[in-house]
Amino acid sequence: MIPIVPFDDSHLADGVRLSQQAGWPHRREDWALVLSVSTGVAALDAEGRVVGTAFCSAFGDRAALNMIIVDAALRGQGLGRRLMEAVIALAGDRALSLVATPEGRPLYEKLGFAATGEIVQHQGEVVRHLPPPGLPVRTGGADDLDRIAAMDRAATGADRRALLTRIAASGRILMAEGGFAMLREFGRGTVLGPLAADTPLTARALIAAAAQGMPGRFLRIDTRPGLGLGPLLQEIGLPHVGGGTEMHRGPAPRRDNSFTTHALASQALG
Repeated sequence: MIPIVPFDDSHLADGVRLSQQAGWPHRREDWALVLSVSTGVAALDAEGRVVGTAFCSAFGDRAALNMIIVDAALRGQGLGRRLMEAVIALAGDRALSLVATPEGRPLYEKLGFAATGEIVQHQGEVVRHLPPPGLPVRTGGADDLDRIAAMDRAATGADRRALLTRIAASGRILMAEGGFAMLREFGRGTVLGPLAADTPLTARALIAAAAQGMPGRFLRIDTRPGLGLGPLLQEIGLPHVGGGTEMHRGPAPRRDNSFTTHALASQALG
C-alpha cells in the first residue's frame, strides 16, 4: 500500500509537478503560502516521489480542505479517498469546506459533503480604460490588520488573521471605509482576494481601484455568481474562465452579515 506521510517543505517541488499535471497554475510560492497556514499529507511511491497530496487549513472552529491531487496514473485506485480521510482526521471536529472539481465531487459527496454554491473564476489582462472607483480607496498597511481581520471574520465566520498577515507581508492592501482587498502574486500574474465589503458599491470600488493600477497585466478574481460582479469583471478584461462547486460538511459558518466576501483569497483557502 502506498504510504501517506506528513507533507513538509521537501515535498513542495513534487507538489508543483502534480499541480502542473492537473492544469493548475500554482508556483512553489503559492504552495508554500497554503502550507504556512495548513497541515498536509503526501502519498509517496516506491521511489519516494509525491503521487498525492491533501491539506487542511484550520481557521478556528472551521477548516478548508485543499490541494487535493492524485497523480493521473493512480486515479481510481482509492488513493484520493485515503488522502481525504487523512486530512479529515487532521481537522478533528471542525466544520469543513472545499471547492470541488467535477471529477472530485462524487468522492466528496460520499464523505458527507454537500454542495452549497458555485465559485466562478475570472481572469485576463486588465484593459486600460476603466471605470473610476465610486468611493475613496487608499493603500493599507500593517496598522489596518486588526480592522481587516474583523471584517474578514464577519464575512467568513472564521478567524483567518494568520493567513491575512502572511498575505499582507508580501502583497498589497487596499482599504475603503466599508471594506478591504488584498493583492498578491499568484500563478500567471496577480490574484485579488480576499475582498470583504459592506455593500456591492464598496466591492466594486475596491476592484476598480485595483484594476486601475494594473493596465495590461494579468489579474485573477474568484467570486460567487450571485454577487453580480460578472459585468464589471468583463468590462475590465476578466472573462469567466472556469470555477468549481463550493461544498461543506458540518454546521454553516456563523456570519454576522455586516460584510460579505466578494472575492476569495483563493479557491483553496476560501
